[in-house]
Amino acid sequence: MFKTLKDLLDQISRELAPDAPSPPGEHTLHLATAVLLVEVMRATPELHEDERDAVLRALRRKFSLADDELERLIELAHDTARTSNDYHRFTSLLNERFTQPQKIAVIEAMWEVAYADQHLDVHENAVINKVAGLLHVTHGEYIAAKMHARQTVLGNVD
Repeated sequence: MFKTLKDLLDQISRELAPDAPSPPGEHTLHLATAVLLVEVMRATPELHEDERDAVLRALRRKFSLADDELERLIELAHDTARTSNDYHRFTSLLNERFTQPQKIAVIEAMWEVAYADQHLDVHENAVINKVAGLLHVTHGEYIAAKMHARQTVLGNVD
C-alpha cells in the first residue's frame, strides 16, 4: 500500500512542478504552424508583401481567428522564428496533433508562400524540404503539394 501511495504522491508532485510539461493548447498549435510558414518568408533576405499575404491566407484557412489575432500571431511567429535554432519543437507538436492530410496541407501552404512572389528560391525549397521530412510527409505527397500550390498560385505555367 505504501508503494502505491508513494507513487501517487510522486505523480502529483511531478504534475504540480512549475516546469512540468503540459499538453499543448490551441495557441501553441497556431504558433507552431505560423512559425513554419514564416520560416519560408525568412528563407530569403527580402521580405515580400505577397508572401506575408499568403501566410495570412493560409492561417485564416486553417484556423478560425480574427484579423487582429492573425496579425498578433504573425508578429509572435516572426519573433519566435528569429530566436529558434531548429524546427523540431514545432514539427513534433504538429506530428502529435495533426493528421497526415493536415500535415500535407501545411506543406502545401508553405509552397504557396514560396510561390507568392512568383519566384521559387533555393532556400525556400530547402526549408520546405526539411520541414516535410520532419513531418513525415512522403516524397509523393511533397511533390503533389508542390504542384497543387504552384497551380493555385501561378496558374498554368510551364
